[in-house]
Amino acid sequence: MFSQQLAGATILHGAHPEEVSSFVNKHIGHHKLEMLEEQEQKSRLSFREFAGFGLSQISYGNRVRVKSPELESIYHLQVVTKGECVWRQAGEQMRISSGQGLMVNPYEKIDLEYSEDCEKLIIKVPEQALVNARDVSLGRLPDKGIRFNRAPIDLRLCPPLVKIIEAVFSEFDDAEDEDISAVGAPYRDIILKKLLKAFPSNWSCQDNAVVCSPSLEKMIRYIEENVQRNIGIEELSDVSNMSVRSIYNAFSKAYSTTPKCYIKQLKLQNLRADLLRGRCRNVTQIALDYGFSHLGRFSSDYRKSFGELPSETMRMAG
Repeated sequence: MFSQQLAGATILHGAHPEEVSSFVNKHIGHHKLEMLEEQEQKSRLSFREFAGFGLSQISYGNRVRVKSPELESIYHLQVVTKGECVWRQAGEQMRISSGQGLMVNPYEKIDLEYSEDCEKLIIKVPEQALVNARDVSLGRLPDKGIRFNRAPIDLRLCPPLVKIIEAVFSEFDDAEDEDISAVGAPYRDIILKKLLKAFPSNWSCQDNAVVCSPSLEKMIRYIEENVQRNIGIEELSDVSNMSVRSIYNAFSKAYSTTPKCYIKQLKLQNLRADLLRGRCRNVTQIALDYGFSHLGRFSSDYRKSFGELPSETMRMAG
């Protein structure tokens, strides 16, 4: 599974483990490398960036121990494709074997021991990218952010996730470098959705199917049907027959946000979907269509939500 899928992006081959470690520190995540046996120059590393992700395939070719104080504001999907590694945490050990994957959370300490033949696929996912995923951004975010369970899963039991990652690798093989960005955003969104579904977390464990009152359901349906209009709080009050204060309380309880922020985020999500489908002549026109009259602020909000400018999304859609 995923064997040599990044072979075309090889940076180091037959290298000293410290060379691989140096690259990892700069591009993947800060750590310290400890050699557990005589050093041999059998390390390999391949690396590519894709839609804000960092994709790497690593083999130290030696028994090594990797320690990291924390990953800062990034997640790691770590998949063992050959050999095995042992995760040490609070006096306990967890063995991760070939075909298994683990989601490492932001600010989580890492203490891993690699077998000599261990090879890993690592996908670096910015925390903000996951927060901005559609399934998350319109729901209730856990108080401490999304945190995945510290337990490996057999990816052979998650064919949808495996297939979408393999599809990305296939795009690397088929497309020229300048063409790959055109498919980046759609693939990124699907991968984030599959990660949330495949790996148990405090997001998937909580009741994300928000229990809405009939009045709140009526407001949400009204917003979705009129998303391009500028909807005011008084209008929602008329639709729902609720007081302004009750409306604010309802959105806070159900979505941890205000009605205004909910509407803006839904506008941005729908506008982006239109851009990706090629349903607009230019960015200015579609921004105005959705009620964004201050174009500078619109571009800033869009970039904060999706990690790219609307013009970049439009170029990717062709």
